[in-house]
Amino acid sequence: MLIGIIGENCTGKSTLAERIKDKLGAEIITGKDYLRMAKSESEAVSLFRKKLAEAVCGDDVIYVISEQEQTGFLPDGAVRILVTADIDTIKERFRARMHGNLPAPVAQMLERRHGIFDGGQYDYRYDGVNGDPDAVCEELKKR
Repeated sequence: MLIGIIGENCTGKSTLAERIKDKLGAEIITGKDYLRMAKSESEAVSLFRKKLAEAVCGDDVIYVISEQEQTGFLPDGAVRILVTADIDTIKERFRARMHGNLPAPVAQMLERRHGIFDGGQYDYRYDGVNGDPDAVCEELKKR
């Protein structure tokens, strides 16, 4: 099964991906990790697309996505999970990543990007603040 975990920075995507990995034994691929698959970007993209297509009905793979253009890699048949959090939580988590400092331009960037994935088609919507990752895992096991 191919699982796309989609959302803005600091919504809880990686935490959910790790829980699913622990429960299903899936491989996690994040962002542009696929570029390591070959020396040239075009060859890496080709190999990555093939890997994701094979995962739809094969080994469990989780692709963690935080950029809109990366959603284009998900083939038909992929399970799509949107992970969300309110903007204050996102800023708080990002501030922690930046050792307590959240410069105004970064805060403004987070505000501009907030909600960029909201209009997509998803199989599941997961609250990255109050959601139950084990419930998501149980739903995925049923598929």
